[in-house]
Amino acid sequence: MNYSIKWAGTSQSFPDRHPFLDRAGTDEKCRVYLGDAAGKQYMAERDTLDATTIVAIELKDECLGVYTDEARSPLSAQSAPRRAFGFARFRLGKEVPTQLIELVTPRDFDEAALVELKALFENAGLVVATCNDFPGRIVNRLVRPYYNAVLRRYDEKLATAEDLDTTLKLGLGYPEGPLELLNRTGLAEHAQTSQALYEALGDPAYIPARLAMIALHVRKLHE
Repeated sequence: MNYSIKWAGTSQSFPDRHPFLDRAGTDEKCRVYLGDAAGKQYMAERDTLDATTIVAIELKDECLGVYTDEARSPLSAQSAPRRAFGFARFRLGKEVPTQLIELVTPRDFDEAALVELKALFENAGLVVATCNDFPGRIVNRLVRPYYNAVLRRYDEKLATAEDLDTTLKLGLGYPEGPLELLNRTGLAEHAQTSQALYEALGDPAYIPARLAMIALHVRKLHE
């Protein structure tokens, strides 16, 4: 399927050159909105789009429904566009994005459009996982409470950082310990994501651990 890209700021999913970007054209059968203002750009243009156009909107941690008619009529299953999807290429902090695309479906969607959109990403060498429209999607919903728990056990002096990481690597088969990983990818970035999920979901497991919040405040002091 041919597709075009509409840029709206800096993309977290595609900060550098990638085959997905190189293969884009001008065909309006599918329009991909990229950038930190992708959702707002889609909202400004959606009434001008053909009803058959498949849309993919880059998300951060927010719901797709923020940018569709579901926000105006949340109890109407038919209110959201059936061919408008959200997505994000998973990325931990400041690391290079992974090959995972988390593709977000609206409450009611066009199955054929989903198949075409998945193929679009997969043809560029990406791996697609689909999920329903919830804040944080799949990976962040699973790993952020885990990272917070490890940080709290370190804060409580259960063990040294090295011993905590070694135990989890050898005990669970992880290639890298969580504290080493967070130190490499950014404690401040973890605090931001975890706080956003706590505010959206209200689950205390997402409250950023003390050390992560310190890292975030230090970064803000130097901005």
